[in-house]
Amino acid sequence: MRTFARGVLTVLAAGALVAQGTVAATAAEPRTGRLPTEIRGGAWKAGHVQGVAVDRHKGFMYFSFTNLLVKTDLRGNPVGSVSGFTGHLGDLDYNVKDGRVYGSLEYKAAKAFYIAILDVDRIDRMGMDARTSDVVSTVHLKEVVDDYTADMNGDGKFDGDTANTPDHRYGCSGIDGVAFGPEFDRGGRTKRGKQVLTVAYGIYSNVSRQDNDHQVLLQYDVRKWRKFERPLPQSAPHTSGPSDVDGKYFVRTGNTRYGVQNLEYDAHSGNWLMAVYKGAKPQFPNYSLFVVDGAKRPETGPVTGQPRPERGELLPLLRKGLHHEASGTYGWQSGGQYGLVSLGDGRYYLVESGTVVEDGVTKQTARALLHRWTGQPPTPFRAVTG
Repeated sequence: MRTFARGVLTVLAAGALVAQGTVAATAAEPRTGRLPTEIRGGAWKAGHVQGVAVDRHKGFMYFSFTNLLVKTDLRGNPVGSVSGFTGHLGDLDYNVKDGRVYGSLEYKAAKAFYIAILDVDRIDRMGMDARTSDVVSTVHLKEVVDDYTADMNGDGKFDGDTANTPDHRYGCSGIDGVAFGPEFDRGGRTKRGKQVLTVAYGIYSNVSRQDNDHQVLLQYDVRKWRKFERPLPQSAPHTSGPSDVDGKYFVRTGNTRYGVQNLEYDAHSGNWLMAVYKGAKPQFPNYSLFVVDGAKRPETGPVTGQPRPERGELLPLLRKGLHHEASGTYGWQSGGQYGLVSLGDGRYYLVESGTVVEDGVTKQTARALLHRWTGQPPTPFRAVTG
């Protein structure tokens, strides 16, 4: 098993699940207009890598390891970390408007879902505690809670965090993918719409129900969110957040395992990328990457498969890549489920997840590898070398 021996860091934080981490740097030197072909996020006693965000201007990358956030420079050298997340920290994105990183945060047992907002400029040392360092604030998402807790069979019971139930509207298991980009109703390539935060539902894998074949995307204008922000929930989760969404959209892909793991807007093409864990329904092709055509506006139409007839705003898939005629589904077979970052010029970082054993302890690793979009099926990315 491969190990990384360029340095060992001990992370100490009260109540943290992370006790020790190992870090390694790539040899590539970041320069203006040139980025490393590989950025390593280190090795940590934490959950597996969920997503990354990059600030090219200041030269930092941020890795979410489920209950740990790690900040590195663009050579993979760690410069700070935040532990103490008691919920599930998922996909991340950097907001160029306010210089903060936004991520999905789940507390399923408490039936609470949040956007975690990290004041990343204040992350300046290892082992900061998310609960006491004032670098993390949260905003509650009522719409997600309503769909997650929906009693679809009318038996008066909430069945909890399980896929084996008709409950959870649209099969909602919470949230994961997040990304900043333009409003869908303006068309991505026109770039006339204001920049909003898009949040993707997690979707339970369940092949026996017919109402879970859409990815669900919510859009929020976050410019006035500071009035909602509260500290990281501890003993009593708060409900401070917008009462409604600015847009709710549906993309028919077929059921997937836990929905959109990584969501990314690509300013170069104007499209939206959705990296997923493959689904299992035999009537669908079960691709691992879907692309929403950002040049087309949503159309109001039936949200198919619902127990009661329902209409919603439907987004079309880009009609390229692999095509499954029987279901009308387009997509690719690709990585990106553990981290996907568009650099806005046809290049992307795709993240690989791994493990390493050190002194008998299994630690989680992450490598962000530079790729270029080709669009060729079955896999649309080509690794950048040299």
